[in-house]
Amino acid sequence: MKDNKLKLEDLLNDSPHHEVKAQFEYVAIIGAGVMGQGIAQTVASSGIDVVIIEKDQKHLELAKEKIQSSMRYEIERWAMTQSEMKSIMSRINWKLDLAEVSDCDLIIEAIAENYQLKRILFKKLDEVANPNTILVSNTSTLSLTEIASVTNRPDKIIGMHFLNPVPKVPLVELVKGMGTSDDTVTKSKAFAAKIGKTPIEVYEYPGFVTTRAIVPLLNEAMHILLEGIASAKDIDIAMKLGYNFKMGPLELADSMGLDEVLTWMEQLWKTLGEPRYRPCPLLRKLVRERKLGKKTKEGFFKYDNDGNITE
Repeated sequence: MKDNKLKLEDLLNDSPHHEVKAQFEYVAIIGAGVMGQGIAQTVASSGIDVVIIEKDQKHLELAKEKIQSSMRYEIERWAMTQSEMKSIMSRINWKLDLAEVSDCDLIIEAIAENYQLKRILFKKLDEVANPNTILVSNTSTLSLTEIASVTNRPDKIIGMHFLNPVPKVPLVELVKGMGTSDDTVTKSKAFAAKIGKTPIEVYEYPGFVTTRAIVPLLNEAMHILLEGIASAKDIDIAMKLGYNFKMGPLELADSMGLDEVLTWMEQLWKTLGEPRYRPCPLLRKLVRERKLGKKTKEGFFKYDNDGNITE
């Protein structure tokens, strides 16, 4: 059998099916970026075994280092114990072989917000996963129905849009495509409850609820800064104190990743054509300069290694 690693050129191989267990005991997460790491930590902390699959060893090692660093920071804050971290890490397997998903009860895709790449991946997952396994996308803007159309199981395709930071945000949006069955929704709700999330049901539409509602706020805060009305610091203070936000909109955008925020805005602007989604030029400038927020230690603010604002 050919190597079945998560690379575009390799997504055409076959793998045998296996019987799915009745309970959620083994979950695959495809993509070990910020969202994939958070989902893995959340699922593993609920007592479920996890396999994270990445495209190469470099990305896999980087993800492992980041998830451990994040949990060590929580230990320093007395928000987690050393034994809890050890327990979580013991439940996470790190792999490069996409065929690993054949034994999983649920598969969560958390790769880049790229429609063509997701379609290629879901087509392959449909081939290698047990035919009864639910395939989940963490997409925040793309059509589940179109993604599901490349599979033979549109009834078992659903979106679970987690918010960052996943271990701390108690919400998940369950996004139903045109073919998503009631049984899939019911099982996905049970999974969400098992990992400590409150699910809300949304119908497929660009941006769903959370992304569609937050993007105009982030965009407007960026325009206020661009127009010189107030500093980034004061804009965030105004929103935190004036509206009881835990985090100001500019720091929130930095936390999400400015490249991700730009992708959401461009997708909503392209799909809906409404001016409130047209990306602020300042956002485009920062992304061009690779100042992507907390993950690069600079965006609208500068950050230390623990993600705290330094200036």
